[in-house]
Parts: sequence; C-alpha cells; structure tokens
Amino acid sequence: MVSRTSGARLGILLLVALPLVACSSAVKVAPFDGAETPECHAVGAHWPTRVGPAEWRETAVDSVTVAAWGDPAIIARCGAVPPGPTEQLCLDSAGVDWIVEELDDGTSFTTYGRSPAIEVLVPDAYDTPALLLPAFGPAAETVEQGPNRCS
Repeated sequence: MVSRTSGARLGILLLVALPLVACSSAVKVAPFDGAETPECHAVGAHWPTRVGPAEWRETAVDSVTVAAWGDPAIIARCGAVPPGPTEQLCLDSAGVDWIVEELDDGTSFTTYGRSPAIEVLVPDAYDTPALLLPAFGPAAETVEQGPNRCS
C-alpha cells in the first residue's frame, strides 16, 4: 500500500503555482524530475486548451510537460512516479483512472496504472474538481494503461 499524506503536500498548490512577480502573468511551475521523456512530450502535445471555465495560461517553464489554466491556476504535470496499490479513493473518468487526494488548499488527481503518471492540481476555488478530469483524458490516454486499474 502506498500512502501519501496531505501534510507532506501542504501548500503544494502554492509552491507549484506561484505567479511570477512583476509584469509577467506566466505561472511558475516546477516539472517533475525526469519528465523530459517521449511519453511526457506526447502528453504535452495533447493538453487541453480549456479546463472547464479555465483558459490556458502561459507557464514560466520551457517544457511541454507542464501546463496551467485559469486563475487561480489549475496545474498539470507529466512525469510523476506512478502510484502503487492504494486505499485512497480511485475513480474512473471516461476510461482514465485517477487517485484522488484532498489537500488543505485543493485536490490532487494522479493517473493510476499509467507510467509515467500525470498529476493534476485543482485549487479549492473550483467547485466539483472531479468534473474537470475529462478535459485531461486525451492527454492521459497517450500513456499506455498498465495492469493496475480502479476496481
């Protein structure tokens, strides 16, 4: 069983998605180590242009492996370590399985059964964050589904 605690990720949305100071409206996003892979570049070619009410935002990182939408920013990053078996909530959204983790300042969704994994961070400002997941389906589906699935 793999367990991730909200305490360890306290403020992750703030650390990952702090807007740059000054005139820039770009979102500062830290890519995962090792995200520069062919799989993550394929994911990046399929990021949605819109996520629910949130429009695409420029990021301060020159990498297609990360993306942002809206204000406050919804963040997506490819290259996460795939989660192993877990007792956390796992849901199927249009054929893509996601592990759900409630954070103090939002919700984290991580693809399950795909390597590399994609992480989507949705701030509390967005109601019903799980309803935003279908926008990420085409990107997630570029990574082959392995044997682990939500049951």
